[in-house]
Amino acid sequence: MLDLLFETSWEVCNKVGGIYAVLSTKAKTLQRLYPDNVVFIGPDLCGDAPNPLLDEVATPLDEWKHQASLPAGMTVKTGRWRVPGNPLAILVGYNALYVYRNELFAEMWRLYGVDSLHAYGDYDESCIFSYGAALVIESIVNYKKSSRVVAHFDEWTTGMGLLYVKSRLPQVATVFTTHATSIGRSICGNGKPLYDYMAGYNGDQMAQELNMESKHSLEKSAAHEADVFTTVSDVTARECEQLLERRPVVTPNAFEQNYVPKGAKYTATRREARKRLLAVASALSGEQLPSDALLVATSGRCEMRNKGIDLYLDTMNVLRHRSAKELSRPIVAFVLVPGWTREARHDLRDALDRDKAVGLFNPIITHTIHNQDSDAIYSKMNYLGFRNSDNEPVKVIYVPSYLNGDDGIFNMTYYNLLTGFDLSIFPSYYEPWGYTPLESVAMGVPAITTNLAGFGQWVEKELGNDAGKTGVKVIHRTDSNYDQALAQIVECVLDVAHMTTPEHDRLRRNAKATSKRATWDNFMASYITAYQEALNLAQAR
Repeated sequence: MLDLLFETSWEVCNKVGGIYAVLSTKAKTLQRLYPDNVVFIGPDLCGDAPNPLLDEVATPLDEWKHQASLPAGMTVKTGRWRVPGNPLAILVGYNALYVYRNELFAEMWRLYGVDSLHAYGDYDESCIFSYGAALVIESIVNYKKSSRVVAHFDEWTTGMGLLYVKSRLPQVATVFTTHATSIGRSICGNGKPLYDYMAGYNGDQMAQELNMESKHSLEKSAAHEADVFTTVSDVTARECEQLLERRPVVTPNAFEQNYVPKGAKYTATRREARKRLLAVASALSGEQLPSDALLVATSGRCEMRNKGIDLYLDTMNVLRHRSAKELSRPIVAFVLVPGWTREARHDLRDALDRDKAVGLFNPIITHTIHNQDSDAIYSKMNYLGFRNSDNEPVKVIYVPSYLNGDDGIFNMTYYNLLTGFDLSIFPSYYEPWGYTPLESVAMGVPAITTNLAGFGQWVEKELGNDAGKTGVKVIHRTDSNYDQALAQIVECVLDVAHMTTPEHDRLRRNAKATSKRATWDNFMASYITAYQEALNLAQAR
């Protein structure tokens, strides 16, 4: 039993990407295991304004907060995170800590050889935030005088906080999780082959080549200095071992079923989502689309190659040139990927208000964006010639907005809108875990993923690759089989398009069943083992 568990991440009360999904869905199980002994620490990005994801209510942290001795100007907000389980959370206002930057970086160079000399971009801000998080941990540990404490840090962005705790609080057990190595992501993002050439890469050398010395140096130091180093899948464990030179423990991600609507509520949510998706597609294209149109989606961060968005769009381009008879019904493919959004399109909102399939200028996008000429997804769609005209059996629609329920077009949350789809496609090239396909099957939407995604590997290993039984099709991807993967995905989409309603309903039920195998109740044991191992090492010091 531990006395305190701190988990620090840039994505606590800050909805950015997959790590937010990890922490927000894990919170309920952790809170049940260690009631109010779990404290999430994130950045305060709202200043004097309240954070909409934090309830600033009375908590067991209040007594500490009222007497906490922290550097001048540093602020903290305490309360409960508005996610299932309502765990304790602290948001750190770190702007006043920049005055300690040079001193901090010099100390980390002296103690751990962290090279901050080549830093740029988000490096300084990440380090200063994580330093503030470490100061909070130090203050609480000294105040409570707790003896069995685990400090868990997620991603390179919190590495400097871990190193500070390691140097000042040797009695505290440390765990470091990389959800994707900075170098591995950069190798892929620069179009280099990662998998076939993995054994030939040296992380330090690649950091110099890709101008990533500081991030890599910090991440590697945190991985080596942590009592326990973890990652989320076997595919990333291999990457960590090669590029960071330490083999991590695998602690796979899971999903919290509380996010899934149940029974009649699910049916109503799916009906509403489909109605809205079809209304948007009809208003944009000018074609009144039938209720049985095949609704397909991809989502995630805007990483064209890593997330397989390029492969998704190429798939739709191939299908677009098939005959309507061969497809059996129209396909509407959505790209739900946040971009640099300006606002919801006024003409589209007007058309939706009038409930008209009017056909709008530029019918491939739902919101205006600031960088229309350079947006990778928009540019690819135009390059492929998508126009969503009446005679095209496949429509492709780009939704470059966060779906928080107030985007101005759908006005539904991502999870609720997701229930309306018939199929999701996430043909990732670089995907350490893959929350998007797991979220999808949890919402009863069959998914296509790849063997290069941690979730895809887990499905194959634990359940096999019979998509009819699992609701998940795992496509084989390598550094050199793009065309073959494309052909496989095309055939999968056609298979689903030709399914009868009972066949598709059965597939959806099997997808939901698969998601129930990947819950935190089933996966938390690996984290508990990691925490215990870290505590044993700390107590032996």
